[in-house]
Amino acid sequence: MTAPPFRRSPQGRRRGHLIGSYGLPALAALLFLIFSVALPDTFPTLNNVSSILSNQSIPAILALAATIPIATGKFDLSIGYGLGLAHVVVLRLIVDGNWPWPLACLAVILGGAAFGALNGVIVEFGRIDSFIATLGTGSILYAFTGWITGGARVLPGTGGLPVAFTDLYDSTFLGLPVSASYVLALAAVLWLLQERLPLGRYLYVIGSNPRAAELVGIPTRRYSVYAFAGSGLVVGFAGVLLAAQQQIGNPSVGLEYLLPAFVGALLGSTAIKPGRANALGTVVAVAVLAIGLAGIGQLGADFWAVPLFNGATLLLAVGLAGYSARRRLRAGAAETRRSLTPPSTDGASSPDTP
Repeated sequence: MTAPPFRRSPQGRRRGHLIGSYGLPALAALLFLIFSVALPDTFPTLNNVSSILSNQSIPAILALAATIPIATGKFDLSIGYGLGLAHVVVLRLIVDGNWPWPLACLAVILGGAAFGALNGVIVEFGRIDSFIATLGTGSILYAFTGWITGGARVLPGTGGLPVAFTDLYDSTFLGLPVSASYVLALAAVLWLLQERLPLGRYLYVIGSNPRAAELVGIPTRRYSVYAFAGSGLVVGFAGVLLAAQQQIGNPSVGLEYLLPAFVGALLGSTAIKPGRANALGTVVAVAVLAIGLAGIGQLGADFWAVPLFNGATLLLAVGLAGYSARRRLRAGAAETRRSLTPPSTDGASSPDTP
């Protein structure tokens, strides 16, 4: 007689689900506690929390931009190059073009959405792998950035930049940097789109099984273009904030944000909704990275500790994301098998048994 297959108890499955969903938020709290004990005079202070929120708001927004195409199973590697071009263009429009700053910001954000849609068209209708296509378009963006700036920085005029424009990043809201409120608002909007509206569900179906999405009538190409356009829209907004933060246009900036953005997006797919990219998980993942980087920085780590931390976390994020996706597929397959298995008749009396 063969032994029956091992099945986890409902309590074990529930415990595993809780660990998978909320293990990353617990890690963020644990890291904050550890660094607070190690650095009691500097780490658990309002100034330090404000500094972390301010420094990590743009990486968080860029990570949220990356989650949108990832939901469809695509990658947009042009987001770092797009960030660099967007912040240069908005400064050139304000400084050299004398555009009103609201109009310059709107033009850059809409331009980011248009370029994102172009990325989607190249990927979907050109049948080019998203990794290769967006790496190519990103390189073109980098060339445009160099052409616009001539390889030199864009400096504000003698009168400086409008105060209302710089306040987009420098002001506070409820005692905390206003940039942190942008992150929370954007995460809430993406959560609503992904979890409560048909658009987000379509994107997830496309990402998990494009062929099945086509069979049920979802126009996969159109929605993939929408995903890239949404990513470009968010990148344009991040570029506006970067310009308001730095107040000068640096043609080489942007690439340094690419790795942290994908680390946050991929690591975020292992939390809250394990196995798929989600906005809340991305915010939690960026919080883990921010706390870790701030802690090792205040402990006096060498300059190479930051890329080491980011690279190691990226490998961990990719591994955990793949494990979460496989675990989700196995759970779905097991549930399907249970629903198709007829109920056992062992021990039941037959009609002829007295």
